[in-house]
Amino acid sequence: MLFHTDDGTGPAVVLVHGNGEDHTIFDKLIPVLSTNHRVVAVDLRGHGQSRPLDKGEALHYQDMADDVLELMDELNLERPALVGFSDGGIVGLLIASQHPDRLGKLVAMGANSNPDGISGNVRRGMKIAWFFTRSPKLRLMLDEPHLSADDLAKITVPTLLLAGSKDLIRETDTRFLARSIPNAQLKIVDGEDHMSYVVHSEKLYPLIAGFLG
Repeated sequence: MLFHTDDGTGPAVVLVHGNGEDHTIFDKLIPVLSTNHRVVAVDLRGHGQSRPLDKGEALHYQDMADDVLELMDELNLERPALVGFSDGGIVGLLIASQHPDRLGKLVAMGANSNPDGISGNVRRGMKIAWFFTRSPKLRLMLDEPHLSADDLAKITVPTLLLAGSKDLIRETDTRFLARSIPNAQLKIVDGEDHMSYVVHSEKLYPLIAGFLG
């Protein structure tokens, strides 16, 4: 089972962090969100206090999505909302596309549909870093995901997409997600970068509270 925290009572919300992070990025969100929701915050495989990767083991978004579905089963979470940041948003998009009956709502923040959705300068830096580190976390972002318009069109749950106006994800890719997901809502958060409104930030709750209900 993935390491996770479980706080509060009410409609369930699953929080999923981004690449190289853990559940603690939501430390400002969890206390306020858990006043009227059951908040389950996970550490993805190879991250935080969940199982470390074996030597030479690769990371794949599909495996991460399957892990989160398994945790939902183990905790008897029926149609929770999923709030995912960056890689966590991609995990949420995969689950919503492949299992449209498993989530009640989806919030995806700073997610991309394919590796080219990351700005060129950032990708070039990641390639250099991977050359020296051979990090599976970097390799994941350089190779995946590959979400097509047809994949995204299968998402039927209410979906909110967020990105910063200064995000490292290309706005054209964010708008592709919004255009491809039926009835998706889109918010471009003015003045914010990829992480600034999410990681250890009190800005996130007001952006999602109305959508979560």
